[in-house]
Amino acid sequence: MSALGINNAPDSEYAKSKLDGELNIQKNFPLATILRPSVVYSVDDNFTTSFMTLLSRLPFFPLYYNGSTKFAPIHCSDLTDTIYHVVSKSIYSKIIECVGPDILSLKEILKKLLHLIDKKRLLVPLPLFVATMSAKVFQLFPKPLLTIDQLTLLKYDNVPSGKYQTNADIGVPSTRVFDNEVEKYSYMWREGGQFSTKKYNPANS
Repeated sequence: MSALGINNAPDSEYAKSKLDGELNIQKNFPLATILRPSVVYSVDDNFTTSFMTLLSRLPFFPLYYNGSTKFAPIHCSDLTDTIYHVVSKSIYSKIIECVGPDILSLKEILKKLLHLIDKKRLLVPLPLFVATMSAKVFQLFPKPLLTIDQLTLLKYDNVPSGKYQTNADIGVPSTRVFDNEVEKYSYMWREGGQFSTKKYNPANS
């Protein structure tokens, strides 16, 4: 398991480590198939849940690079379906990019999450020098909101490169839509929690 977009981020230590890992795998296990997922989300992720926690608590949210970085979020169940397909069909010596059905900018993702948790927040573009200074401070914490390397990665889109097959190309297209899946657990960040769901509140139907 590697990561999408690492070829396009030569100045990221994370991307370099992933590429080095891939080269070692290909050298020592030439039949291995490498999966490169975009950001993976689900009820227990560190992506949507972290954003919804911050969006529910902060009066505004910083946008890095104007929130224009694009992602192709893939639900964890779609990713596991791809893994099962690769194993069961004995697909060898490939690099497969694993992506969801939608291409979304970071700003679009944040707006969708705000809608799902029924919150209104200011999304404030940060100048790069301010973003860099904040990342230097954040990365000192045990669970940093942002590190310098993560800020570097945000310069680059996290979408299919066109150089490799995707999960759809090998016969396992992602079927789970971001909004629909996140809605299933977003109630935990809404006023009223589970009682804000359609089950208890028909007005939200």
